[in-house]
Amino acid sequence: MSGHSKWSTIKRKKGATDAKRGKIFTKLIKEITVAARFGGGDVDANPRLRTAVANAKAENMPKDNIERAVKKGTGELEGFSYEEVIYEGYGPGGAAVLVESVTDNKNRTVADVRHIFSKSGGNLGEAGCVGWMFEKKGYFVFEKESVDEETLMEVALEAGADDVRDEGTTFEVVTPPRDFDSVQKAFDENSLKYVVSEITMLPQTTVELEGKEAEQMIRLMEGLEDSDDVQKVYSNFDISDKTLESFGEA
Repeated sequence: MSGHSKWSTIKRKKGATDAKRGKIFTKLIKEITVAARFGGGDVDANPRLRTAVANAKAENMPKDNIERAVKKGTGELEGFSYEEVIYEGYGPGGAAVLVESVTDNKNRTVADVRHIFSKSGGNLGEAGCVGWMFEKKGYFVFEKESVDEETLMEVALEAGADDVRDEGTTFEVVTPPRDFDSVQKAFDENSLKYVVSEITMLPQTTVELEGKEAEQMIRLMEGLEDSDDVQKVYSNFDISDKTLESFGEA
């Protein structure tokens, strides 16, 4: 299983714990603000904002919070001046790591990210060192027990999806970014319930990790995602379920 798939699975299992940390609203508000800043405040005309608002609603964020974040992005309300910064580096075992951040202080953020890499057996690299290993894609995950495989495949491929993958307990659907909205709409219209829907960066190759390197990799991913300035983290690691179980993460 690819790093993105594996990490998505781990995060879903940890969802309740992560929510308690109080991080999720902060990250969602930043994403809404930046999406509105670069694409405007009209949800219907701004796909990135539409996705960000949908994610916020899924986490039960109050409507007022969403509206304030949009207005800060469009300049109708005063707020922080956020910048998007991409960091690239290597984790344990040479796994590629791509970090998307939104920050009002790049010096603070790069120092924090570098420290997290270092203490988890990785190192921050130069711009462009691993980005070429990833491809932007639309990505959906369905629990097997909630969907019919034949129906899912038919709807997905007719709507423009690239692939439908069997990943054990789940199905994954991968789409071109331009077709993400149409595929999502097709799923909604056919009452096919997904547990993940996002535009993401999928690795083109993977690196298998075991033992200490696997455990360090999970710690690195957790540390990065726990940073207030980090929005999303992508990697190309591959860790078996058996290895995950051996140190209590599965």
